[in-house]
Formats: sequence, structure tokens, C-alpha cells
Amino acid sequence: MHRRAAVLPFLCALSLLLGGFPASGQPAPLSGFDDYVNTALRDWSVPGLAVAVVKDGKVVLSKGYGLRKVGETAPVDEHTLFSIGSISKSFTALALGLLVDEGKLSWDDPVSQYLPYLQLQDPYVTRELTIRDLLTHRSGLPEVSGGILWYGADYSREEALKRIRYIKPVSSFRSTFAYQNVMYMAAGEVVHAVSGKTWDDFIRERIFTPLGMNESNSLYRDLKKSKNLALPHVRIDGRPVAIAYRDSDALGPAGSIVSSVHDMVRYMQLLLAEGHHDGKRLYSEKVAGELFTPQMLVPLRPSSRPELKALNTRFNAYGLGWFLREYRGRTLVSHTGGMDGMSAVVMLVPEEKLGITVLSHQDGGVFNAMALRVLDAYLGAPPADWAGLLLKFRAEGEQKAKEAESALVAARVQGTKPLLELGRYAGSYRDRMYGDLSIALENGRLVLRFSHSPSFTADLEHWQYDTFRLHWRDPMNFPRGFLTFSLDAKGKLKGFAFDQPKLLDVNFDELAVERVPEAR
Repeated sequence: MHRRAAVLPFLCALSLLLGGFPASGQPAPLSGFDDYVNTALRDWSVPGLAVAVVKDGKVVLSKGYGLRKVGETAPVDEHTLFSIGSISKSFTALALGLLVDEGKLSWDDPVSQYLPYLQLQDPYVTRELTIRDLLTHRSGLPEVSGGILWYGADYSREEALKRIRYIKPVSSFRSTFAYQNVMYMAAGEVVHAVSGKTWDDFIRERIFTPLGMNESNSLYRDLKKSKNLALPHVRIDGRPVAIAYRDSDALGPAGSIVSSVHDMVRYMQLLLAEGHHDGKRLYSEKVAGELFTPQMLVPLRPSSRPELKALNTRFNAYGLGWFLREYRGRTLVSHTGGMDGMSAVVMLVPEEKLGITVLSHQDGGVFNAMALRVLDAYLGAPPADWAGLLLKFRAEGEQKAKEAESALVAARVQGTKPLLELGRYAGSYRDRMYGDLSIALENGRLVLRFSHSPSFTADLEHWQYDTFRLHWRDPMNFPRGFLTFSLDAKGKLKGFAFDQPKLLDVNFDELAVERVPEAR
């Protein structure tokens, strides 16, 4: 999900490109890995992480490092729960595969057959949209569109999906890869419609329980009961700060699962065994093939930096719930996941029977660095200091952010004031997709609130003319954007527009906010 805006471009591109054994017991490829992890945690100021490695069906490593919460002593172990974010999408694709095996649906069934309420702006797309389309990010909607409907919002999955009909497409149907969460939410609702069970119950009964993933869950109420839980952390002024988990139940099929490396080992073993587990087949060879077969091309983003040459790939695609690319001559199946203050990655190399999971506190690249270190070790590549390299890129990004902020402040027009008295900006506003927003005058300052999303509450600081800077109250420490009011030719307040850095999964540019006329 959302990250520090300045550091995001590189780390997001990298994501698209891409209690255990003591150190003395580690196999040769992992020699020195414990020291490498602990050094990286210190250098990155990350409280803790957990790593699991599966090779040839056996568990090579399943271990925690560091602490569950900064400033406390409880350690991370192999049973500690972390959010796995968008890796949850692969569980949704597998859940649908189980229903395909049972003959209850087909990958190419129209979604309207199961979710008649799901409508997009283009009636043709509404009619032709298939389950396969839901899973392959090719609906034509903007990247991560509709995030405002689920992030910290009180809308149900169904209500959020009913509102996406207001989102304008930015490309023709099936022509462009644009990563989505709302389409996976719809895929989870298809599971519900076909099976009669909620997505949460279905994956628990049909995936978690058969695999013995007894520590994993997908609902906020269950997460709060967990005794061995790593807390999310954000970086503020260079230091990690613990924050609370946010209720992500609406996101569900696209990113709400929390798990441990102990449980993720079982998931990786299942995937690498093409559906076999404990002498039984959980899903067919045909479904296994579909999951890892390229379904949609993902644009190549080659880097010109010599130190990143190894990450440049000959192909980049998306399967069903998985990114697929070439890495050092092998097919790499992977997915990253990010939620508030947490990051995760799963990397699979089927031809090597190799699986790697890293679950981590804090947004940033350290989780990818650890996975790449293990991956290179097993593929026989020279060891690269991925943690040091990505830390360097983070520092560069933060420096650019400081320079951009300085330039913004320097360009600010001094000595201006709002065109209206502050109280006249207060009132009710509405976006037809999201719903109601309000602005109130409190203690001499304007305060913005989203009616369904307490997370999006901001104090407005006058910047220049009718533009105000947004100071978000949420502990996630969102980047500060701007809000500009607009007036009509008669000087009447029409609404306002956002100039807010994208929060990765929330794009404020989708909103067209208008003033609600006062009742007379």
C-alpha cells in the first residue's frame, strides 16, 4: 500500500521487477546470512523481520530476527504474524481455481453472471468482463483506482464495488496492464457468490486449514486476538515509530491476510508441488499451470544503472495472482505486499524447487534485499549487497524529496489571503463516487473530513490565494498535499480539487468534489 512518496518510484519498480535454524546449522548457500540480516536491520532502522526458505520440498530456514515492536523486548520468531498485503491476491486466485476444479465456474465466465451489481462506465466492458480479467489487471481502469473506497473506509466490499462505476477508464479494455485492488475485491465476491461462503471463510476452510496454516487469518477481529503479532512501523524523522493496525476487512481478497513464515512455508511447498500436499492433491495440474502462465504483459522498466543490471529482464508478465519474469536465466514467480508500515515478498523459482518468503516491518526495500540475497545464493550468483544498494537509493530519494519541498516553499506566493472569509468555505461537499465530505471551521482553522474514512482528516493551512496545505492527522504520516477551492463567475463557491501525492493505493485525482447547496 502507500509509502513515502519520494522513495516510492524506485521501490515500486523493483517490486514489479521482481524460532528456526541457528546460524551454525545453515546450509552453505546461507552462510553468514544471519549476520547480514542483523546488519541490515540496524542500517535500515527496521525493528524486525522473518525469513523462510524452502528447497526441494524441505524447510531450509524459518526464522525471525529483531523485535516485534521498537522499544520492547518481545522477539520476532517464525510464528510472529505480519501483514502479507497483496500476496493475498494469490490466495484469491487459488480459491477461484478450486471452484474451477469443481466445475462451479470457468476462468472465462462473465463476472455479471455472478455479480450483477458490478458495473463499469462502459457497458461493453461490464458485459464482457470475465473472471480472468479481474485477476490480470486489464480492466482499463487507472492504476490502483478506487482506493479511497476501501482504505480506512466503512464501506462493505459490495458497496465499494457498486461505486466503481463512476471511475473513468484510462485505456481500452484488455490493452494495458494497470495494477488493481478493486478487481480482486470483486474476485473475492465471486467466490462468495459461487460457494455461498464469504471469501474469508472459504480461504480459511479450503486453504488455511488443509495446509495447517493455523496462525493465518484475514479478519481484523481475529488479528486483534493474536498474541504473537508484529506491529506496523513508519519512519518519522529517520526513526521507526509503531502504529496500530488498520481495519482492512473491505480490502480482503486483495490484501488483508496476516501470516507467519511458519505458515507461508506450507503455502510455498504447495505451490512448488503444483497442488500436492501431504500425499493429496488440493488442486489440479491444469489449475497449477494457469496460475503461473503469463496472462497479461507488464511493461518492461529496464534500469540504466549498472548496479541494477541483474534486475533487467527479458520478459515481464502477470499470471493469476503472480508476477512472472526472468531472473538470471530462470523463471521467477513472485509477488510483493505492502500495508501500513509493513512489507512482504514471496519469490518462487519452480525449476529449482526454491521458495523464499520475507515478512518485514516498515515500508521500504529491506525485505526485497533479503529475498534477493537468498535468491542469488541459491542460483550461484556472486553475492551482492542489495541491502546497502537499496539503502543508498532510499537516501537519494529522500534527498530529492527535501529539494522538492524547498523548491515548493521558495515558489510560494507570499502575502496573499483567501478570496472568502474562512467560514464561507465551511460546509458540505460531495464526490459522486465516494460520497460526502465536509469542511468545518474549528478554532480558527479549516478542517477537512471524509464521511466514511476517519483516516482522511486534515487540518488546512493557508498556502496562497485559495490553496491550502493538507496536514493529515493520521499516524501513518501521509505526505502533505494541497487543496484548492474554485469559484464560479459570480464568486460562488463551486468545490475544490486535490493536488495530493498518491498514497500508492489511493489516488485523490479521481475525486471531483462539488459544494452541496445549502438547504433553504
